[in-house]
Amino acid sequence: MAWFKSSNPVLQEKHFEGTVLEGVSTGQEMTLKGTMNKFGILLMLMIASTLFAWSQFYKGSDPKVFMYIGVFGGLALALLMAFKMHWSPVLAPAYAILEGLFVGAVSAMYNFVYPGLPAQAVALTLLVCLVMFLIYRFRIIKVTSRFRTIVITATAAVALFYLIQWITYVATGTAVLSATFTNAATPLGIGFSILMVALASLNLLLNFDVIEKGVELKAPKYMEWYGSFGLLVTVVWLYLEILRLLGKFQRN
Repeated sequence: MAWFKSSNPVLQEKHFEGTVLEGVSTGQEMTLKGTMNKFGILLMLMIASTLFAWSQFYKGSDPKVFMYIGVFGGLALALLMAFKMHWSPVLAPAYAILEGLFVGAVSAMYNFVYPGLPAQAVALTLLVCLVMFLIYRFRIIKVTSRFRTIVITATAAVALFYLIQWITYVATGTAVLSATFTNAATPLGIGFSILMVALASLNLLLNFDVIEKGVELKAPKYMEWYGSFGLLVTVVWLYLEILRLLGKFQRN
């Protein structure tokens, strides 16, 4: 029987196998407080590396260096954690640092063109996270099987779309449909970004649900790091989509 599902690839039920799902008692189980504390640690590490990349940009460093280190280094660690979850107490903090390099470089470039825009995006991201937590906490939107299926399917489609964009950018130097959807400051482009912000926000509900289920099922202690890492992935995605949306409004 499926206990839970998430569209976040790093918060899947299979990653909790070998724990209480199979009748195994660990003695040290995952807790909600522990997960949130570790999420706070990851967030602080990411902010520190974000500020570093930001400062280097204004000292004349090439932001693409930090972007590539962050993207490919973070991807490598994420894939490694998927197979070595018990390494997450070490790999998750390293991932947060690498992710911060990417976020800092992107944010600095946006701030250079639109001063103050990243600060607005941070504020809106925090607000959206708070609202979605309250929506989940008071079950205003219930995470049902049908809800999960819809969000998972939509997220998978978006991931495929972004993958195709990246491949076409590498091959031709221009991402497919970039001028129409992802980077266009047109009504259609703005609508696409609003949809992405909404989808990322709905993913937060699934993330909260997975973490709560992990706590209920008494997953091992290291899953606190893995769960907080998965939540960080969604929060960063939400921030980047909000940043892109605000940038489009500035150009419109």
